[in-house]
This record gives sequence, structure tokens and C-alpha cells, in this order.
Amino acid sequence: MRLLVREALLSFKRAPLLSALSITTIAFSLFTIGLFGLVAINMRQALRGVESRVEIVAYILRGTPLESITTASQDIAAFPEVASVDYINEEQALAQAQAELVEFRDAYRDLAVNPLPASFEIRLKDGFRDAATVQAVADRVRGFGFVEDVRFGREWVERLDRIRAVAGLVGVVIGIAFAGAAVVIIGTTIRMAVLQRAREIAIMRLVGATNWFIRGPFLLEGALKGLLGGALSVTIAYAAYLLFRANASALSELVFFRPYHVGLGLLFGVAIGLGGSVVSVGRHLRDV
Repeated sequence: MRLLVREALLSFKRAPLLSALSITTIAFSLFTIGLFGLVAINMRQALRGVESRVEIVAYILRGTPLESITTASQDIAAFPEVASVDYINEEQALAQAQAELVEFRDAYRDLAVNPLPASFEIRLKDGFRDAATVQAVADRVRGFGFVEDVRFGREWVERLDRIRAVAGLVGVVIGIAFAGAAVVIIGTTIRMAVLQRAREIAIMRLVGATNWFIRGPFLLEGALKGLLGGALSVTIAYAAYLLFRANASALSELVFFRPYHVGLGLLFGVAIGLGGSVVSVGRHLRDV
């Protein structure tokens, strides 16, 4: 193992310019993926803010006993998808309408009879705000005999689902494309290092060295380059994040990667470095 590490580190010393170029190229390839990842995370954060407004409103028949309403409220709150249930009586519903619907304030003030029904306002937990789940909860709530109507803005929730699906698909496609480009770049740089040491590899084969013994230093070199490139890409991404926040007040709510995201990014860099090395060294050994 010590020999493998020494040989991998010597490769940096033998070709410092090529090594620096490889690490920088890997870093900018991963930075492109990371930049898109930042956009995706912040888009997801914005969507969560919109999702938090998803709620089900169940309108209650007039004259329903308070005991039935209290029992139903407790039953609905026990649903695994439900975060909270608020009971809004007729007077509260009228007060809300007067406060929120300014254009109808005078009309509501002159009413002899309050036309607005009592209702349950049901908010769902994070992860249960897709159209199918909201519809399922609405159907269960509709099963209470004193519930007159249930509404949740079906079209709006379905549109939100489509936005989430498109954003996820675009993220996967672009991530795979950039990861493929990074593998090609790393593979090319490792291939150049392999060709530079072609005579040494040929001699090692003549004295009986196994393929895995020959591959070892190159695989470790690729992993180290991927790790260093990943660390550099995270540094550049963080600098870009700070620059955007400092120069755009509208972007002050931007969030950066969490520690486990950074860890995954570094592991991804190592994996890409190993992948490029395996492909390049394997192809060369087949030709020797």
C-alpha cells in the first residue's frame, strides 16, 4: 500500500503542470455540476415555500353539534399526512373575509345574515403535498357526514407537481451529462499520464507484474485528482455563493450546500476520478 501511495504521489511530481491542469479541469467540471446543484437546491427551497401554502378546506354544514366538530377535528389531526387542523367558525370566517377581501368589505358589513359557513383548514406535512396525497386526504375528510364540500385547488396542486417533476428530470439529465464530461476529461488526463510511462509499464509487465499492481498507482492518482478537484470546486462554488449574496439583495435568502452535500460532492469527485482511471488504464493494458 505504501508503494502505491508513493508511486501515485510521484506522478504529481513527475508532471506537475499536467497534474495541476487535470485537477483544475476536474474542478471546473464539478463546479458546473455544483452550480447547477445550487440552483436546484434553491429552486427546491422556493418550491417548499409554495408547497407550504397547500391546504385543504372542508366546509361544515350549519347546525352541526360542536361535539361532532371537536371529535372530527381530533380524528383528522390523527391522519399521518396531516400537520395541523384549525376550526374556523362562521364569525371568524366573516372576519377573515372582511380583512382579506378589501373590495367586498362594505358588502360584508351590510349583511343581515352571515352567509359564510364554518370550516376546517387542514395543512399537510412536508412530503405529503403532492396531488394524489392531497386528493386522498380530501376524500377521507369528505366522508364525514356533516362536511358539505371539500376544496384544495386541484389544478394549482397538479401544476406544482408538474413543476417538481420537470425540475427533477432536468436535474438528472444535466447532472449525468456533466458527470459524463468530467469522466472523459479525467480519463484523458490519466491516459496522458499512462502514455508518458508506457515504457515503465511494459517493463513491469515483462518482470511479471499483475494488471492490478500496475493499475494501483493510476487508480489512486485518479482518486486523488478527483478528491482535490472536488475540494477546489466546492471552494469556488462557495465563493460564487458569497459573491451572489453580497451583490444581489433579492438573493439574500439563497442557501448553500449542507455538510453532507459537500461530503457527497467529494465522494462523487473520487468516484469520477476512479472511473476515468479504470477506463483509461484498462484500455492501455489491453493494448500492451
